[in-house]
Amino acid sequence: MRPVIHVKEVHYPESDGKPMGETDEHREAMIRHIQILQEYYKGQRVYVSGDLLVYYEQGNPRKYVVPDAFVVKGITPKRRRVYKTWVERKGLDVVIETTSRKTKRKDMVEKPELYARLGVKEYFLFDPDQEYLDPPLQGYRLSEGQYAEIAPDPGGGLTSQELGLRLCVEEGVLQFYRMDTGERLLTPAERADREAQARQAAEAELARLRAELANRPPV
Repeated sequence: MRPVIHVKEVHYPESDGKPMGETDEHREAMIRHIQILQEYYKGQRVYVSGDLLVYYEQGNPRKYVVPDAFVVKGITPKRRRVYKTWVERKGLDVVIETTSRKTKRKDMVEKPELYARLGVKEYFLFDPDQEYLDPPLQGYRLSEGQYAEIAPDPGGGLTSQELGLRLCVEEGVLQFYRMDTGERLLTPAERADREAQARQAAEAELARLRAELANRPPV
């Protein structure tokens, strides 16, 4: 008679019970970063998410981290309830943390040490309040198992080799620019607003030309 093998089922919670952002500003910034990167990678095998529990040790539900925004290249961008590195067979490539008074120590000390161990290639910190980080945007690139600071360009921007983007702070907002075209990335809502403004401008110009023609004296 064969022995009975008992398999213990491990439960991986889908929430850590903490709010998504410390303030409305932090939450909106986090969501905006995720939406911009999702739009940028639309149609590609790239998964973009944030405020999602990332488990990194099989069988141990206590070993997790919750990045504000992250990018994983080379996997299907389907919806996930949690992210398990051993299931996906892929670690995170880029993480962007939106720091605050409460999260500053964790973002500056604890998470970088963990992300380096997990092989996260690039790690960015952004302070929307511009009170807790100086400068408010900082970036680090993994080199031989440790993070080296990404030197800012003359305009204070940081280049992400993994994303092919230039990150910079403009009027307190983190912006993303394509390195190949210089185009600023937008959320779907921002793009729709820009297109609406362009249509209004075109309609106003057409109305002006029609009025000009109507008021032109006959030849």
